[in-house]
Amino acid sequence: MSLNLNSLLKIIPVAIIGYGAFVWFSPQKIDFNTQIKPIINQHCIACHGGVKQAGGYSLLFSEEALGKGKSGKRGIIPFKASESEVIRRINSTDADEKMPKQGQPLSANEIELLTKWIDQGANWGKHWAYVPPQQKDVPNKGFLASFSSWFSFNWEQNDIDYFVSENLKKENLSHSKKADKEILLRRLCLDLIGLPPTEAQLKSFLEDDSSKNYEKIVDELMASPRFGEKWASMWLDLARYSDTKGYERDDVRTIWRYRDWLIEAFNNDMPYNQFLVEQLAGDLLPNPSDKQLIATAFHRNTMTNDEGGTDNEEFRTAAVLDRVNTTFEVLNSTTFACVQCHTHPYDPFRHEDYYKFMAFFNNSRDEDTFGDYPQLRHFEKADLSKLDSLQKWIAQNANVVKSNEIVHFLKTLEPHYNGLVTDQHQQGDLLDNKWLGLRNHGRARLKNVDLSNKKMIITKHWIAENNSTWELRIDKPDGEVIGKFKLDTSKTGSWKWVNRAYSLQKTVTGVHDVYFLVENPRLNQNLNANIIAWDWLTFVEEFPANDKKGAEIAQKQFWNLLNANTQQTPIMLENKADMQRKTNVFERGNRLVLGQEVQPDVPSSLGKMPENLPKNRLGLAKWMTSPSHPLTSRTAVNRFWEQLFGIGLVETLEDFGTQGFAPSNPDLLDFLAMKFSNEYKWSTKKLLKEIVLSATYQQSSEVNDDLLEKDPYNRFLARGPRIRLSAEAVRDQALAASGLLSTKMYGPGVMPYQPEGVWQSPYSGDVWKKSEGDDQYRRAVYTYHRRTSAYPSMMAFDGGSREICMARRIRTNTPLQALVTLNDPVFIECSKKLAEKMILQPSLDSQIGKGYSLLFSQKIDNQKLEILKNLYEKSLKDYQKMPQNAQELVGKKDKNTNQQAAMITVANTLLNLDEFITKQ
Repeated sequence: MSLNLNSLLKIIPVAIIGYGAFVWFSPQKIDFNTQIKPIINQHCIACHGGVKQAGGYSLLFSEEALGKGKSGKRGIIPFKASESEVIRRINSTDADEKMPKQGQPLSANEIELLTKWIDQGANWGKHWAYVPPQQKDVPNKGFLASFSSWFSFNWEQNDIDYFVSENLKKENLSHSKKADKEILLRRLCLDLIGLPPTEAQLKSFLEDDSSKNYEKIVDELMASPRFGEKWASMWLDLARYSDTKGYERDDVRTIWRYRDWLIEAFNNDMPYNQFLVEQLAGDLLPNPSDKQLIATAFHRNTMTNDEGGTDNEEFRTAAVLDRVNTTFEVLNSTTFACVQCHTHPYDPFRHEDYYKFMAFFNNSRDEDTFGDYPQLRHFEKADLSKLDSLQKWIAQNANVVKSNEIVHFLKTLEPHYNGLVTDQHQQGDLLDNKWLGLRNHGRARLKNVDLSNKKMIITKHWIAENNSTWELRIDKPDGEVIGKFKLDTSKTGSWKWVNRAYSLQKTVTGVHDVYFLVENPRLNQNLNANIIAWDWLTFVEEFPANDKKGAEIAQKQFWNLLNANTQQTPIMLENKADMQRKTNVFERGNRLVLGQEVQPDVPSSLGKMPENLPKNRLGLAKWMTSPSHPLTSRTAVNRFWEQLFGIGLVETLEDFGTQGFAPSNPDLLDFLAMKFSNEYKWSTKKLLKEIVLSATYQQSSEVNDDLLEKDPYNRFLARGPRIRLSAEAVRDQALAASGLLSTKMYGPGVMPYQPEGVWQSPYSGDVWKKSEGDDQYRRAVYTYHRRTSAYPSMMAFDGGSREICMARRIRTNTPLQALVTLNDPVFIECSKKLAEKMILQPSLDSQIGKGYSLLFSQKIDNQKLEILKNLYEKSLKDYQKMPQNAQELVGKKDKNTNQQAAMITVANTLLNLDEFITKQ
C-alpha cells in the first residue's frame, strides 16, 4: 500500500504536532556533569568521597554510589528516587539522619534536580575533560560567510573567530574594533619573541598596507631565534628548571644544556608530541642521541638533598613523586598529587592509580646522590674523536652490541652501584650520606648483584692508607672470596678520587650479596680514620677483543676517556633488568607503610593503554600523545592560548577537573586541540600563527564600563588582551629598547648585577660573581637561577623559585615592582642608555618623543609630552642646584651633565609607565 500526496500532506501536520507535544511534555534530561556533580561536590563529597567514606558510603564513583553503605541500604536506585536512601536522608526531618549533617542543607531546587536525575536512571556522566576531544563544526560558517569574507564583509578572519562570535552572541556581547597598527605590532612582538619591535620593523609595518603585511611579520617573528628564547622561558617554570639542586645546601647543578635544548626545540618547531616524548623518555628511544638524553633532564630538575644526615631513599622517593605530579599537572592539567594519600575526592582517580602511574618512574637510575648520577658526560672535540675510534674498533673486533655498551658506559658511567646503597655497615658508614667509608676491619654489604660472567670491577674511590687490602666475599661476611686487592696510593696520592679497575680472582654465576671488607695490619683496629671511600662501583666483563691487534691501544683510549675531565648534565636512565625496583602502594601516602605491589599502568578513567606499547616511560609518553588521550592536546592549546590572552580558555591551567573552571568556549578548545594534533601535526608555530591571525587576537584592548561589568576578565574575548608582562619580558624590553640587549645565545647561566649579601651559602661558600661584558645584558632566560635565592627583580614580578613546577603565574601588583623599575641598577643603566639616544634629537619635544617611540612603538600624545617636559624642567633645576647629584647619576662631569641627568630622570619615568610593563 502506498500513500498519495494528499494523504501525506494530512499526516505530516499530525506528526509534527505529535512530536512537539512529546518534546513539550517530556521531562528535561538532567545533565550529570553540569547539574548533579556540582551539588555532590558542594554538599556530599567531603564526607562521602575519596578521603572519607562516612557510613561506608561514597559518591565518588558510580559503582559505589549505586552500592550499599553500612546500613545495608542502597544509596541510589536508578529510576526509583523514592526508594533511594540518599533522597530519603536529604528529605529526613530526623536530625540524626538528615544529610548533609554539616553545612548548608540542599535547596529545594537542588533536591528536585537530584530526584529527577535518579528517576531518569541516575546516568553517571563522564567529566568533559576525561572524554577525548571530538571534531567540531565551525559555527555559522557556510558558503555565504566565506563569500562575504572574500569581500571583507565579515569580521571573522579564520575559524577561531566564528567560535568566538557564536559565544559573544550567547553572552549578548559584541567584538571590539581592530587595534591600531602600532599597538598590534608591539603586542605581536612581545607575544611571539618577548621583545618590542625595532624601529625598522615598525617603519616597515606602518608603510606596508598590503593584505599580507601582517602575516608576513608573523612569519618573520616565528623565524627569529628570539622565538625559542621567549617560549623556553614559559617552559622553564613548568620544568622547575634551576641551576642549583635545592633544599638547604642548594648546591650548583650544571643543567643549562637542557635550557638550550628547549630553545632549539621551539626554534625548530619540534612537533609537540615528539617534544614531550623526548623529555619523558628520550633515553628509551632506539639509539638515543646526546640531545635526546639531554631532553630527559626535564625530570632531573627535581631537587637533590646534599645535606648530611638525610635519608637518600626518602629524597629519591620525593623526586619520583614530584615527577608523577609534574607530569600530570604540566602535561594533563590534572590535580593528581592528592591521590598519593587517598582516592581523589572530586575526580575519578583511585589511590592505587597513583602508584601504578608512579611505577613508570620508579625504575630510573637516580638515587639522590651527591654526584647527581646518572649524568651525560660532554667530551671535548679531541676526546669525541677518540670515542668514535674506540667505538669502531670494538664493533669491528667484537660486535656492535658490546661497542654500544662501552660507549654508553663512558658517556654515562652507567650502570653502576652507588656506595650509598650499601648496608650492614661495620666499622664503616655513609660519609655525610654521600659515599661509603670503611675503616680498619670495616665491612659493608651490596645486595642482589648479578655476577654472571663478571671478570673485574671498575670503581671511583679514594684511598687513604697504603698496604691496605680490599676483599670481596659473596652471600655472607665469611663467604667465598671472589676478589682480594692491595690498595696502593703511590700512583695517585691519598685522598684523591680516582677511577681504577681490579680483576676478580674467581668468576661465579647468578645473583649474590657481595660483602666488602677492608684491613690494614699496620693500623690500630680502633683507628677511626677511613681507609677507603667509595663513590660508585660496577662489575664488568673483561675488555672485549683483548686478544686482537690494537687491543692495548683501545684499552688505553678507554681509560683516557674514563678519566677525562668533562662537564656533565643530569639525565634520566632506566634501571637494567637485575636492578629493577618493586613499586608498592603507600598506605595513606606514607612510604614507610607499604601496601600491595602494583605494576605500571595508567588510570582507567583516562582510557586504556594500548597493548602494543611497552609498560615503561616510552610507552607512557606515546600513550599521552596518542589521539585517544583526552587531555594532552587540550592542555597544550590552553597553555599557549593563556600566554597570548592572559587567561586560558580554561582559566585553571593546572586543573581541568571538576573543581577547575569550565571552559569559556568548550567547542573552540576541542576544535583547536583536534586541529593541533591532526591537521597541524603538533606544530606549535602553526597553532600560534592560527591564533594571532584571528580577528579575535587583533582586537583593541580598550574597554568600557559595560564590558568591564559583563566580562571583567575577558573570558568571552570581546576585546583584545591587556595584561602585565612577565618578569622576563619586563627586563628584556628595557634592555632591548635602550640598546643594551645582547643577542648572544646559549651557554651557562649568567649573573647580571645583584647586591652583595643576597646569597647566603652556608656550606659551599658560593657567591654571585657579576658577569662581564655582553653577559651582563643577556636575556632573562639566561640569568642564573638559585632556588633558595632567585634573582630579586624576577621574584618581584612573580617569577618562581621552582622547587616544584609552576603551572601558571598569578599576577600581582605590589609596591616592590615599582621600586624595581625605579631603582634596580639594571633599569637605571637602561635609563642612561635610553637617555643617550634621546638627547641626540634636536629639541626637547623630539627627545622625549624619541624615547616614547622606542619604548611604545607609537607617537606620544600632547598631554603626556607636557607632563614629561615639566618633569625634565623641574629635574634640571634640581640638578643645577645640586650638581654633585647629577655627576653621581651620569658618572662624569662636563658642561651637559645636568641636562643628561634630567633626561635620565625622564627616561627612567618612561620605564615606569603602566604602558611599559603592560601588553595592550
